[in-house]
Amino acid sequence: MTRKQTFFFVCKKGVLFILLSQFCVPAYAKNDIPKAPATSATVNNRSESKIKEVPLSEEQALALFYQRNLDLIAARYNIATAKASEIISAAIPNPVMSLDVYELGGKTNNNGVGPATGVRIDQLIQTAGKRQIKIESSQLATKAFEEDLYDAVRTFSNAVRKSFYSLLLAQKTYDFALDNVSHYQAILSANRLRLDLGDISVSDFLRIKVETGKAQSDLDKSLALLDQARSDLAVFLAWPDEAMQFKAEDQWPTPTEIGQSQGRDALFNKALEQRPDLKAAKLRIEQAQRDLSLSRKQVIPDVTVGGYYQHDPGNIDLNTFGVGVQVPLPVFYRNKGEIDQAAVKLSNAMLQLDQAEQSIRADVVSAYAAWKSSSLVAKRFESEILDDVRSVREAAELSYAKGATSIIDLIEAERNYKNTMMDYYTALNNQSSSFADLLAAVGEKTSDADSSMGLEVK
Repeated sequence: MTRKQTFFFVCKKGVLFILLSQFCVPAYAKNDIPKAPATSATVNNRSESKIKEVPLSEEQALALFYQRNLDLIAARYNIATAKASEIISAAIPNPVMSLDVYELGGKTNNNGVGPATGVRIDQLIQTAGKRQIKIESSQLATKAFEEDLYDAVRTFSNAVRKSFYSLLLAQKTYDFALDNVSHYQAILSANRLRLDLGDISVSDFLRIKVETGKAQSDLDKSLALLDQARSDLAVFLAWPDEAMQFKAEDQWPTPTEIGQSQGRDALFNKALEQRPDLKAAKLRIEQAQRDLSLSRKQVIPDVTVGGYYQHDPGNIDLNTFGVGVQVPLPVFYRNKGEIDQAAVKLSNAMLQLDQAEQSIRADVVSAYAAWKSSSLVAKRFESEILDDVRSVREAAELSYAKGATSIIDLIEAERNYKNTMMDYYTALNNQSSSFADLLAAVGEKTSDADSSMGLEVK
């Protein structure tokens, strides 16, 4: 090679190295995910959609759910029915008035003055405190229905939170896929120059082109998953008008202290105090005990007292008055069937309480273990893995730009970085979802649910 040719070759290499350094030095050293260039058509479409996006926080999603969810509204009707039963149970039986007219035909001694008439009023008196037991039973039923509503809030709130986190994960996946496409396009453009200068082979360039196409396919899939996540959340929120424009607040929730630092047993004890399904089971045991007591006291007959007035023109005593008492005699049947039914109901209520306690223990153990595990995984990513995988990717891109490594090493580093970031976002989603499960397992309440559903904070 002549001196002139050598000089030209060195200059060509220098210009090429400068170009590749500008295109391939990653921005990930400064930021978690690089911003895509504004020249991409996909970016333009995304900027147009951003105008229509509606910001949504986790608290706002829960508030919308409490206001619009039809299942919770239907559950409120059970409370209204129970309150109506309270009124019925507390009602005193109305007196019964009877009006009799007799001696209308045949031979009478009233000299044609007119028929005899009589008025009678009877009043049922409930004995042995049965009315008070009915009132207490109906009040306990109302309280149990209220706890059922809170349990529905607990269960559905957990589902809304996890759906919100799934939307956030889908957004993170889409943003990363969008930036990854832009990054591959930059690498492809730089290596097109190298191909024109004869610095790389056609097969290497085609491999980069294939990876760019795969990145675009990942972007298309992530967009579909984003729409699906918005649709899933919209189902819980009863499809607000702007449901498909919701954009989840770009911040993973920070776990609050609910007793997890004190260990699993402390969480279990707290759950036994707070879980509404356990409270409802205890209330139904008390209600069943009242019903059993009522069934036993039904053997004691109620008394009907009455008074009457009679006007008989044919009688020596023209006007007469009287009183009477009616008492059913429990001779042949003493309420045995009703007592047995009430006893079975009490046994079933006690069995449901045992099952609720076992379920709560399982929920707390499972949720606490999942939260500890997912938290450790997320912290490990942030303290060790992310920095290492960024360094590996940057080194591979710089080495390939200098011609010191093969295209296989570059592609492997790019894929490893993408998979690691997806695993990291999944770990954050698992951490948030497992903490939501822990909140539900312990039975933490939100004041937003009480105010939105028109209930008093307990």
